[in-house]
Order: sequence, then structure tokens, then C-alpha cells
Amino acid sequence: MHSSKDSEAGNCSRREFLQRSGATFAAAGLTGRFGDLPPVHAAGSDEIRVGLIGCGGRGTGAAEDAIKAAPGVKLVAMGDVFKDRIEVSLSSLKRTVADKLDVPPERCFTGLDAFEKVIASDVNYIILATPPGFRPQHLKAAVAAGKHIFAEKPLAVDGPGIRTCLEVYEEAKKKGLAVGVGTQRHHQAEYIATIQKIHEGAIGDIIAARAYWMMGPIWVFPRKEGWTDLEWQLRNWYYFTWLSGDHIVEQHIHNLDVINWAMKAHPVKCVGVGGRQVRTESKYGHIYDHFAIDYEYPNGVHMLSMARQNRNCENNVSEALHGTEGFCQVDRYTITGAHPWKHRARAREGVPYLSEQEKEDHPYIQEHVDLIGSIRAGKPLNELKECIESNLTAIMGRMAAYTGRMVTWADALNSEESLVPATLDWNMRLPVPPVAMPGLTELR
Repeated sequence: MHSSKDSEAGNCSRREFLQRSGATFAAAGLTGRFGDLPPVHAAGSDEIRVGLIGCGGRGTGAAEDAIKAAPGVKLVAMGDVFKDRIEVSLSSLKRTVADKLDVPPERCFTGLDAFEKVIASDVNYIILATPPGFRPQHLKAAVAAGKHIFAEKPLAVDGPGIRTCLEVYEEAKKKGLAVGVGTQRHHQAEYIATIQKIHEGAIGDIIAARAYWMMGPIWVFPRKEGWTDLEWQLRNWYYFTWLSGDHIVEQHIHNLDVINWAMKAHPVKCVGVGGRQVRTESKYGHIYDHFAIDYEYPNGVHMLSMARQNRNCENNVSEALHGTEGFCQVDRYTITGAHPWKHRARAREGVPYLSEQEKEDHPYIQEHVDLIGSIRAGKPLNELKECIESNLTAIMGRMAAYTGRMVTWADALNSEESLVPATLDWNMRLPVPPVAMPGLTELR
């Protein structure tokens, strides 16, 4: 993702890099929002036995990233509602990390209760990568079982789910469990250095912000004969709010998280618009295809947030901050104004790796480097709280767009609207909710 010159490890061995990564970040002041990160012990004080729950593309990627993050890590259990997802995932992993796999058929679990079986197996590092609607339930179960966790974002799709996650955060702290989340920018040196400059006053006081995730369409799987309502929705989970929270929650959370990080705060209220202008067919469920939200922070600073998933449109995935003494294009690691600054250029996400060193420094791997290092050092990271706040920021934006109402932080946090069905059965009738209509959809 970037040249080897951008890492203090340079051309050092993988073992040296893992030993030095935490110390390097601390010495450079690149400690994100959690203070000094402990170094990873290259030899490993304990074997990390990974259990993967949710074997889609992101779960498969997260398992591979964890295995590559440190010595002494292996995948020992897998679970998914669909057997074919496990088969595809395992086949993919065998091509890249075959020597780190110990997943016999008896530790491949399928069905709606697969998560319980993975958690109950001999694992100590759970990766949660199912559709986000399941995340609160899975987090709660994993913490109750005393497992360390890496959870993909977002963590919840509604207010009740957020409140469950807050309870889990406190319980994980009491038990001394490490919980990492998939907001990987907090483990990316360029972002860490840029936000540090902002916090040091490089642009003065922040007076306005922008956050965009505007891109083309994503995948969809036409319904097949024999699929029940539940199977169709699970295989097309992105298009149903009970599973994804809509794309403002599932995807745009990354950009909203960066602004909250820079502001050291979360918004207090918001208003917004959105709709379903292009993806109007029933195969797209009932989510929106565009949002525009005006968020207000406690000091009166406003953030313009825009998210879109339409083809043949201008793409823009970015974050920007205006200050009294300058301007920061955060995603380009650049500051102009009274105190100009630019981080060393590095390749953007999505660009193929150019070397093994770049692969080691990739933030998707670094987040596991840091999490495993914290476990082995006995200083477990717990990243839940900040991600919960960014998650709720996205949820309140969706609520504002869906209803046409001003939504406060308290409205979103205390909402009683529970999107996830209380119980699930393969043959249950699961009607698609109507598309939200501002002015008609109630704020609950």
C-alpha cells in the first residue's frame, strides 16, 4: 500500500517488524486514540486460536489479516449460516495461508446457531463478520464466554443494539478482554499522523467539516427458486436495514468516524435528506441509494455528510476540515494555511500491494497487529466505545433522512425501534418493510 521507506521497519525481517511496530508508533506519537500501543512479542506468549463467525468476503479477509499479523496465529473454527460460504472461504484461505489453517469438518459449523458453536469451541480470538444486525448478540455472547474479539464495523443497526453494545463494552473492560473493531483508519499511520496534527492545532479551531462516501453500486443476488424470505434477505443482507442499517451505517461510518475522531466529540443533533431514486426495483430491498445529512457538534460546528451508491456519477470518498488557521484534506494527509504540512505520499486503498513490506504495513493487518500485541502484553485494547459513538452518529443520520425530522443524540440513543426480529426461523414469513417516506415515517 505504500513504499517500504514509509516504515521505520524498512527492509527489516517480519520478526523485527512485529517486535518494533508498537514501539515505533509510540515513539512517533502515532498512538491513535488509545495511548501507547504495546509491542507485539514476535515469539508469542500465547497461541492465538481464531474462530471466524461470518465467512463472506470481509470475514475471509479479516481471518487472513489476523493470521498474517503475528506469529503463533492459526484459524481453528469457522461458522456461517450457509455451508457454501464456509467452503468458498476455506478454499480462498488455503491459497494464501494454508499452513496456518486447522479447521477440520467437525469445526465447521452452519446454521443460525453456528456462532454459538464457534464461541464454545477451543478458540480465544473471535472474528465477528456477519451482517451487522447480528453483531450485538454475537458480541454479548463472545464476551460472556471470555473471548478476545475483533468485530467488523458497524456494531449495531438501531438504538437497542447500540445500548447492548454499551453494556458489552463495560463487561469487556471488567473482564480484561481485548476488543478491536474494523475502523482501520485508526491503525493507519497517515491518518494517525494527520489527526495528531489537527489535535495539536495545525488548522486552529475547527469551524466546519465534510465527510463523503459517494461511489457506484454494489452487488445484488437475484432471488432463486426455493429461497425462503430469510435466505433471500440474508444473501442480500446489504439491502435490508435490519441486517445492514442502510449504507449510511454500514459504509459511511468510516468517514463519520474520522470527523468524530478529529472533533474529539460526537454530534448532538442532525437534519437530513435521502431517498431511493435509482435502485427502485424490489430486488434492492428497501434501503436508500443516497443521503445528505447536516450534523451539528456541541460547539456549533457543522459537518456536511453525503453518501451515495449510484452508477455513472462522480465518486468521492473523503474527509475534510476547515479551521481558523487552515484547511485539512484528511484523506490526503495534507494541511494548507498558516502551518502547511503533508504526510509522505502513499498508495491509496485498493491499489495492489507492491511488496511484502507494504502488505505487513497495510492497516487491515495493522489493526490485528495492534490487537494481538495488546493481548500478549496484558494491556488489552478496547475500541468499542468510540466505534459505538460513530455508529450511532450514522444511525441518527439515517433516522433524520427517513423521517424528515431533526434527530438528537438522545433520540437515537434512546430509540425503541428494534429493527432485528426477536426470533428467526428458516421458513418464517419476513415481509420487506416499506421504503421510508420523510414526513410519513415516524420517529420512534
